[in-house]
Amino acid sequence: MAELEYREAIKEAVIEEMDRDPGVFLIGEDIGVYGGAFRAYKGLLKKYGPERVVNTPISEVGIVGAAVGAALTGQRPVAELMFVDFAALAMDQIVNQAAKIRYMTGDSINVPMVLRTQGGSGGGVAAQHSQSLEAWFYHIPGLKVVMPATSYDVKGLLKTAIRDNNPVIFIEHKMVYLLKGEVPEEEYTIPFGEADIKREGKDITIVAYSNMLFKALEAASDLEKEGISCEVIDPRTLVPLDLDAIIDSVKKTGRLVVITEACKRGSIASDISAKVTEKAFDWLDGPVKIVAGLNTPIPYNSTLEKASIPHKKDIINAVKDLLS
Repeated sequence: MAELEYREAIKEAVIEEMDRDPGVFLIGEDIGVYGGAFRAYKGLLKKYGPERVVNTPISEVGIVGAAVGAALTGQRPVAELMFVDFAALAMDQIVNQAAKIRYMTGDSINVPMVLRTQGGSGGGVAAQHSQSLEAWFYHIPGLKVVMPATSYDVKGLLKTAIRDNNPVIFIEHKMVYLLKGEVPEEEYTIPFGEADIKREGKDITIVAYSNMLFKALEAASDLEKEGISCEVIDPRTLVPLDLDAIIDSVKKTGRLVVITEACKRGSIASDISAKVTEKAFDWLDGPVKIVAGLNTPIPYNSTLEKASIPHKKDIINAVKDLLS
């Protein structure tokens, strides 16, 4: 097992898939000489040339539109948007074109494209560059939504995404690119729709994804010292969602806390809570707790920015409150 930064694992996945399939190419702003906003593509322009590492003008609708068109011709574009916030400029292409073409053509035309982007708060980049907008895409039939937290998961899931015949929204968190994790040296992929139990426990289930996973694991470690055993589950893919894994855990623990950095209103955490309550009500020993971001734009001020999203102490308090 190699120790790779998250962004290095992305680069490895892309190289392996570009070498495997000549139809795979990259497209986006500053992905050429600069190597992308978070340097995940550093050196790839020199390796593959400008025909496969396509540096674009600042036009999100153009990037996504070109990717959709290329996918319709049988290529496998990996399009990058610097920030998920900028997807608002290309929502027609994403929602009304990419997500619906396969359905509207009676399954006769595939749209094998990946839209890589990043979201979440951190770094003081303010309200227009810090949102957690995964619920936008989760709501749209025809899109798959992936949010890996670790180096191992991002590599295996990105390879799966590139090979998928459907449009995949692949959202990374801006604060994890430099985190290191073990990655196998041999080739591997991770199937969509398979959650991962990151920590086994018996008293309460915690579901967390993306950067919130690490805060959930920290909270679980602290709670273990107090005799509270937490099972931590990372869905890894939100569409498809491995609801069975969550319900199986709830049947064991009887309690559920769902964590999301996004605003609580209309969040994926709210939907997971509703699904579990509907399907596993008889196994719940209390209401599902949601720990989520505040219903507010993300502030630029670092103290206010931190106060607007969940932290370890919020998760600990939610667990203790549910167990009391």
